[in-house]
Amino acid sequence: MKRIAGFLILVLVISCGRHNETGNKIISVSIGPFKYFLKEIAGDNFEVNVMVPPGSNPHIYEPYPDQINKLRKSVGYVSNGYLGFEMTWLDRFYEINRNMKKLSLGNTIEPIAPEHNHDGDHSEGADPHYWVSPVCAMKMASAVRDFIIDLDPLNRDQYTDNFNILAGKILKVDSLARELTASGGKKAFMIYHPNLAYLARDYGLEEIAVENDGKEPSPSRLKELIDVAKADKLKIIMVQREYDTRNARAIAGETGSRVVVIDPLSDDWYSSTTGIIETLKESFAENF
Repeated sequence: MKRIAGFLILVLVISCGRHNETGNKIISVSIGPFKYFLKEIAGDNFEVNVMVPPGSNPHIYEPYPDQINKLRKSVGYVSNGYLGFEMTWLDRFYEINRNMKKLSLGNTIEPIAPEHNHDGDHSEGADPHYWVSPVCAMKMASAVRDFIIDLDPLNRDQYTDNFNILAGKILKVDSLARELTASGGKKAFMIYHPNLAYLARDYGLEEIAVENDGKEPSPSRLKELIDVAKADKLKIIMVQREYDTRNARAIAGETGSRVVVIDPLSDDWYSSTTGIIETLKESFAENF
């Protein structure tokens, strides 16, 4: 209740501010990686307001006044569709600005549903980390292109050309990902928070998660993971930048593996995703 009351007070204060400020048109997005796709296609024609900036944890997110102010002036909002924080905040964002156009990128991909999901539901439990997969990224980019053209049809040709350039970049990352399974054999990797499931699904990999349903592993599960890491000769354990590395380091200490921090929430999708795939490539090379 305190969070909701504070949020309402924040909105009231901001709504009393100036309404005639100038500047570029604004599109708000839920997370940093979405900013990459917007800027690659829209260039400087739109300012992008990221609600959960890189380095922040979406699970404990609360908006800042400047973010809400930009949200109020946004012409569009690009959401994930499955992130937990959106279940709490997205309807409130839409109430602040009822006129902005909406795009849910979760509608463009085939979600990895939770075990107890109902068919067709956009469940909170559906895996939200689809942007890390180049296969999904291409679908996202196409949807963002159409969304921006709808907001600014006069610059359709510019946005189409920029999309084609972006598509070429995504294809390069896709080719790099396909090299991971070119040599055949089991390609398993261990990661603390399970955020590479779409990459694993789309490229024939196996993700072994340390964390389960947002909970740290029990002692028995930790021992099981150590045994798996030894059996599969896993030499790298990945941890997302926003998470504690202690459990991963405990496994690494027992198996002779090492911990590598990755940044899938970076607003530089190309560098971040390429780095993750290069880490996987290195891991698989060290496994044999």
